[in-house]
Amino acid sequence: MKFVKLGNTNLKVPAVVAGCMRLSEKTPDEMNRFIHQALEMEANFFDHADIYGGGKSEEVFGNALKSDSSIKRDQLIIQSKCGINNKTATPHYCFTKEYILTAVNGILKRLNTEYLDILLLHRPDALVEPEEVAAAFDELESSGKVRRFGVSNHKPMQIELLKKYVKQDLIINQLQFSIPVSNMIANGLEVNMTSKGSADRDGSVLDYSRLNDMTIQAWSPFQMENWQGCFLGSPKFPELNKALEELAAKYGVSTSAISTAWITRHPAQMQVIAGTTNPDRLKEIIQGSEIVLTYEEWYKLYLAAGHILP
Repeated sequence: MKFVKLGNTNLKVPAVVAGCMRLSEKTPDEMNRFIHQALEMEANFFDHADIYGGGKSEEVFGNALKSDSSIKRDQLIIQSKCGINNKTATPHYCFTKEYILTAVNGILKRLNTEYLDILLLHRPDALVEPEEVAAAFDELESSGKVRRFGVSNHKPMQIELLKKYVKQDLIINQLQFSIPVSNMIANGLEVNMTSKGSADRDGSVLDYSRLNDMTIQAWSPFQMENWQGCFLGSPKFPELNKALEELAAKYGVSTSAISTAWITRHPAQMQVIAGTTNPDRLKEIIQGSEIVLTYEEWYKLYLAAGHILP
């Protein structure tokens, strides 16, 4: 497993995060076994959200912690997200102090833990009052319920607005990123052009993150844009899959591993969120984090996904 520095902290964390979105259907035995297998592979970083499985994913994970005394809480880095309210007639985003505090209390109860290592704000709230977020974060930190904070799917100026009021460092931004879905790379290369890739859709979030010591966590690392499915083996990306297969054969790993290696090769030191519940596939993804692609190999995959170099 490759390890990376987390934000502006001195913590070294796994480059591959165990994504917990699909854990809701796990039995207690399956959940306990998955956690143990992940830990054996040094994947001790677990990413949750209060909406995953309607809260069931957190609950199943928490039951595993409660029932298996051999799983030590201090061995784990547990991260969760809040801010998406889908339990009302009109789903909406909400960053009020009351909502955040209530959401975190629910997360802690379901996870059977007294604290979160990291809390992320899941998606930007158009009605955000950053003073409310700051008040919630202060209370969560002082009570010991949350140790570190970050955001998810936020643009730089949205982060700057929060930072004007929030005194805690925001150390993570979770963003969609894969070889095909990599506008944060393309807009930096196709500067001053009228091509599709030149559109700056994220406010130069990649450069901003590097300048501000924020760790980018790549979600859906094997997905095409607009939730069209996985690009691995897809007829929509024949050149990319051919290039992936060639490199997989060279390094003796899977195409999932090479796709992971493409992300972890970037000097921004990103983490990859592996949303799999299959330990064999998790192992493949972790193997990818240990591969250092050459410049030529990295750019070959970038071009094979349909991007251009001016």
